Amino acid sequence: GGARVAVVDYGCKRSILRRLARAGASVTVYPHDVDADELAGYDGVLLSNGPGDPEPLEPQTATVRELLGRVPVLGICLGHQLLGRATGFATSKLPFGHRGANHPVLERATGRVLVTAQNHGFCVDASDASEVTHVSLYDGTVEGLALPAERARSVQFHPEAGPGPHDAWPLLDEWVSDLAA
Repeated sequence: GGARVAVVDYGCKRSILRRLARAGASVTVYPHDVDADELAGYDGVLLSNGPGDPEPLEPQTATVRELLGRVPVLGICLGHQLLGRATGFATSKLPFGHRGANHPVLERATGRVLVTAQNHGFCVDASDASEVTHVSLYDGTVEGLALPAERARSVQFHPEAGPGPHDAWPLLDEWVSDLAA
């Protein structure tokens, strides 16, 4: 009886699938070129992490645009960047990337600093927009978005990171709980 979640696989880590299942979700994985209409019947859609530059992925960005408002969406890493592009945020290549553990990320609503695990070479550019929920304390880039009207949110970091830190683990559990409510 848990939430039915479709995962769009841009290079999805198995740890994300394990964490979703552990949170009670029934998970179905789709390839990166899935049609939005095929995903619309799910309780939620997770846009996975993956390698690469989000800019040339305009077909995937268009699919994300089509999903917005139809089904709750959660983006992680590349999925965050695609959601950002789909909602008007700019992305760019980082000079050195964010790699490894212990990246400090400010959660704007609480002032809490999360210690996160990251592995990406592109980012959603710094912004003072109200939709920005998390910010990198290294360079000010956008680490999280919340778009309530579109029923979408995202994080740049890996909330399921296994080797640690585990500060962000509750994010996936909370999302699945919200879908099931």
